[in-house]
Amino acid sequence: MRYVIKVAYDGTAYGGWQIQNNSVTVQEKLTQALNNVIGGGVTVKASGRTDAGVHAAGQICHFDAMTTIPPEKIADALNTVLPQDISVLASAAAPDGFDAQSSAKRKTYLYRLYSSRYPNPLKERYAVRINNGLDYGKLAQSAAFFEGEHDFKAYCSSGSSVKTTVRRIYSVNVDVRADGNETDVEIRVTGNGFLYNMVRTLVGTMLFYASDIIDEGRILRSLREGDRDAVGKTMPAKGLVLESVDYGTVLF
Repeated sequence: MRYVIKVAYDGTAYGGWQIQNNSVTVQEKLTQALNNVIGGGVTVKASGRTDAGVHAAGQICHFDAMTTIPPEKIADALNTVLPQDISVLASAAAPDGFDAQSSAKRKTYLYRLYSSRYPNPLKERYAVRINNGLDYGKLAQSAAFFEGEHDFKAYCSSGSSVKTTVRRIYSVNVDVRADGNETDVEIRVTGNGFLYNMVRTLVGTMLFYASDIIDEGRILRSLREGDRDAVGKTMPAKGLVLESVDYGTVLF
């Protein structure tokens, strides 16, 4: 029988989602927990990989197993053996033909930033501090450049083995909130799929535009010609969260 789970994790201590030889990963910890609770031989597949240091609020996974534990109680069982920085938020029997990766319709990533004269220890783990001179109007304006279907080759770091670098971005939303001497910025990106480091590079490009380091012409050239030199820097992993995955149906 196939089961589906919704997972949240703090990615700080992990080398990303996928099991690898040289670091501890989220997939490794979840697999260990599943085998502990259900029995050996269980493997878990996610909607997609997250990189080292990236967090998740709504990673969706599936696995196949035979167990007497009711589907909705699997989350409770797994959370008794998982580390504190990984939690299963919901569990259920998967719909017929469900695959956590190939059945996904769209994903939403959230990138957090904050502007402050000094580092804020209560934000530093999950957000990136930026300078106070940012033009937030231009930051919001730059979002429109990326919406629609584009070739994001320039926004993909080396090491990716995808068949195509064309992706459709449904929306890029910028939310700015001032709080005393600090300003919180959230950039939320929804698309049908994402390339390796794509969101982090997209955010870096938006920041370069809002800081007058690059202009509209360079951004359009990066999307038209795949010119890597025309984009901004790849932002740190700690500000990025896989917020949700949409399958066009209610899973839990």
